[in-house]
This record gives sequence, C-alpha cells and structure tokens, in this order.
Amino acid sequence: MLYRAFLRLVDKLPLPSLRAQRLIALAVVLTQAGIAVTGSVVRVTASGLGCPTWPQCFPGSFTPIGVSEVAVVHQAVEFGNRLLTFVVSLFAGLIVLAVTRARRRNEVLLYAWLMPGGTVVQAIIGGITVRTGLLWWTVAVHLLASMLMVWLATVLYARICEPDDGVQTVQAPAPLRWLTALSGVALAGVLIAGTLVTAAGPHAGDKSIERPVERLQVEIVTLVHLHSQLLVGYLALLVGLGFGLFAVGISRTVRTRLFVLLGVVCAQALVGVVQYFTDVPAALVVTHVAGAGACTAATAALWAALRTREPVPAVAPDPATQSA
Repeated sequence: MLYRAFLRLVDKLPLPSLRAQRLIALAVVLTQAGIAVTGSVVRVTASGLGCPTWPQCFPGSFTPIGVSEVAVVHQAVEFGNRLLTFVVSLFAGLIVLAVTRARRRNEVLLYAWLMPGGTVVQAIIGGITVRTGLLWWTVAVHLLASMLMVWLATVLYARICEPDDGVQTVQAPAPLRWLTALSGVALAGVLIAGTLVTAAGPHAGDKSIERPVERLQVEIVTLVHLHSQLLVGYLALLVGLGFGLFAVGISRTVRTRLFVLLGVVCAQALVGVVQYFTDVPAALVVTHVAGAGACTAATAALWAALRTREPVPAVAPDPATQSA
C-alpha cells in the first residue's frame, strides 16, 4: 500500500529521459567513489575524530564548535566529509525517483533501491567507526562497503543503458563469465589486504596522545607482500581473461572495457610501488584509494558487459507478401 502511494506521488514528476537517467546514475557512481576518497583525506590529515561523536559532531551540536581540544582544521575536514553524505544521499534518492517514474524493469529498480539502502548502512558503519575511536577493523569495513557500493552503482549504470524490452544477449561463453566473476573475487582479496596494510601503517586517522588509535599489530612488510601477491594474481586473471575473450571474439565495447581495466590496474600497481618506496606519503594514499574505486568500477563494468540486453532486431518485411 505504501509503495502504491509512492508510485502515485512519483507519477506527478516529469518523465525523465534516458539521458537524464544515465547522468544521474553516473553521478551516483562518482559520489559513491568520491566519498571514499574524501574519507582517505580525513585519514591522512589525522582528522578522523575531528567530530568525536556521531550522529552529532560534538555533544549537543551537529556542527563544529570552538574547542581547544580539537584543531579547527580537523573539525572542518571531518565535518566536510560528513556533509558529503547528503550529496551521496541526494543522488541515491534521485536515481530511485528517476527509474521509478520511467517504469524501468525490476532489475534496474532493485539496483536503484540498493543505493539509498546502502548509503544508510554506510552512515551507520561510519558512526560505529567514530564511536569505537577509529578501531582499525571498523575503518577497513567502512572502505570495503564503499567499494561494494561503487560496484553496485556501476552495474546500475550499465543496466540503465540497456533497453527494458531488449533481448538477453550473452557476449562471452560461461567459463569466461565465471573467470570475470573470479577476478572480482580476487579484487576483493586485494582490497581486503590493502585495508590491512593501512591498518598497520602510519596513517591512523588521529594523533591523539590521550586516546591513541588501536592499530593492527602485524608487521607491515608482511602485509605489503600479501597485498602485492594478491594484486599479481588479480592481474594474471585479467590477462588470462583477455586472451580468452580475444580467442572467442568480443565486441568493441567489451574490448574497450578490458583495455581500460588493464590500464587502471597497472597504474594502480605503479602508485602502490611508489607509495611503498617513498614511505607512504599522504597524497599517494588518497590517489591509491581513488585508484581502488576506479579498479572496482572498471571490473564491474567489464562483468556487466558480458551479459547484456540488446534491442530486438527489426524483422525485415517478406518480399513475397509485399508483392502480393
């Protein structure tokens, strides 16, 4: 009953064009990835507890206040990151309204509703992270949840671009599609290992002496080796996938997405190597998080391109019927 009332309200909105839906969906991808990047800025500037409580910034205030215990810059950085949640929520809500008003197919509606739902879950995880004093595993979960949202948002964008009345088309044999899914699993392993490296690294998110942030007590070199080896495995899977796709023949779209993914992964690996040998500078940490979002989006885009909906081919008129 509530959903029917929602539909009646949505029907009063202007009908969004396909281009509008695609632009909103692209904004969803960028904001979901962007808030992970700004979160990394919070971390490397030690502003993680610039707002020491949640959902309020300070007890009794949702906005920063002048206190000597917390530097103004740390308050501004953390509060700015929290404000971006409203931007993420705005586009998550807009995509639901757009695809609902356009009466898109159920698959698109499902992915669209995951956007506001996932944003709420992310806000709760962020609150837990603050309330536990930036406990390392909560920070790791926070980033991994962001990457999952980037994956889902990318698939949403791909499905919106497809016609609802199209024909389900398989662009590659099942073994190659499974290999693409396996590369996604490998990417998840790389991301998890990356969060462990960060958890043991120099950027704790806060430098308070009174409340030191608990760190992962594992030698960072060991974690770096694990992270790099998983990355090599992930890249090897992608190279093998590429050979398989070219062997069976692929569309121009799939080929482009494969090359973009390989380029992004190689660039991300280069950033990681430079980061390691330059003692993890803050700027490269932010760049590396942005690269993680790009790798996630590119992998999801390739996976989505291997099973698509194509327009129904037009049936040519029968010459015999026309002559009669």
